[in-house]
Amino acid sequence: MAKSKLKVGIIGTGGISGAHINGYQKMADHCEIVALCDIQPDVVKAVGERIGIGPEARYVDHKTMLKEGPKFDVISVCTPNNAHRECTVNSLKAGADVLCEKPIAGTAKDGEAMVKTAEETGKRLMIGLQNRWNTESQAIKAFIDKRAVGNIYHAKAKATRRRGIPSWGRFIEKDYSTGGPLIDIGVHILDLTLYLIDFPKPVSVMGFCYDTIGPKKPAKYVPWGPWDHKRFDVEDYAVALVRFENGMSLLLEASWTQNQADEQFNVQVLGDKGGVELDPLRFYGEFQGFLTNTEPVSFPRVNAHEEEIRRFIEAVQKGSKAPTPTPGADALTVQRILDAIYESNEKGSEVQL
Repeated sequence: MAKSKLKVGIIGTGGISGAHINGYQKMADHCEIVALCDIQPDVVKAVGERIGIGPEARYVDHKTMLKEGPKFDVISVCTPNNAHRECTVNSLKAGADVLCEKPIAGTAKDGEAMVKTAEETGKRLMIGLQNRWNTESQAIKAFIDKRAVGNIYHAKAKATRRRGIPSWGRFIEKDYSTGGPLIDIGVHILDLTLYLIDFPKPVSVMGFCYDTIGPKKPAKYVPWGPWDHKRFDVEDYAVALVRFENGMSLLLEASWTQNQADEQFNVQVLGDKGGVELDPLRFYGEFQGFLTNTEPVSFPRVNAHEEEIRRFIEAVQKGSKAPTPTPGADALTVQRILDAIYESNEKGSEVQL
């Protein structure tokens, strides 16, 4: 007898939900979206009409959806950061495995509640940090895991734009997003870097945050459109040095807007035998007494969002013994570092973890 499809519900039908919807549709043989929820009726209606979800399966309150809807196998939480905890905790308690968008939550305290609930319910909590699944990231991971760089002592993580402040949604409002580029794109590059170096235990953080450009009227021509500078109340640039228990260090830089040549999303890992860089994808080492650079010339491209959904659905289908591809516990470590950066900036001193 054919195995029934997993029933999927989506909470939050704004911009990022489109990546989740597309991913689930690509896995149509294994799952189906059966309900949508968004606090904005016009938004959930538009998405429902686009993907064929009728009015009877559209909700404006996630608690009502979980109570009155079908028995959900999977829930995607695609809300603003400040709503991650409530929607995730309620979904886990309702018996669903949850894929929550990044960051895990607005604060580590909220993230702890989410991870604890997943443990108590025996359900799966995965966080949407899809950059792990890019082909380039997997190539670097394989290179490091084969000890090609030797003993790692330092890493650099950089996610910066020249003028890339979101001009849509609530990204620039602290009450909703809980932070600026650090928690928006910094979370991605930090998670990827920690994943590549096997998540060493962080012990201290020194961080600085600035808002030198965001609160000002934007230039006449900006690639992502002008943002509402009067609503801007988060950082637009952050930099931090993280120290780990094993002696490693990590330099993190995240910015929506800084005066530089172009957009950068890059990781560098330094070891005593070699080094590796994400962009351009390159391995640095020595051979027969010569310094060498090695670059892959051919490898398959993947859609990281689709790959994230595929891995999530496969893990759910395999059951509790299958590892969660991007577990909540990893994302919680990331969030603790982000919280410490904000705290360090406020105190003007190093923060111990």
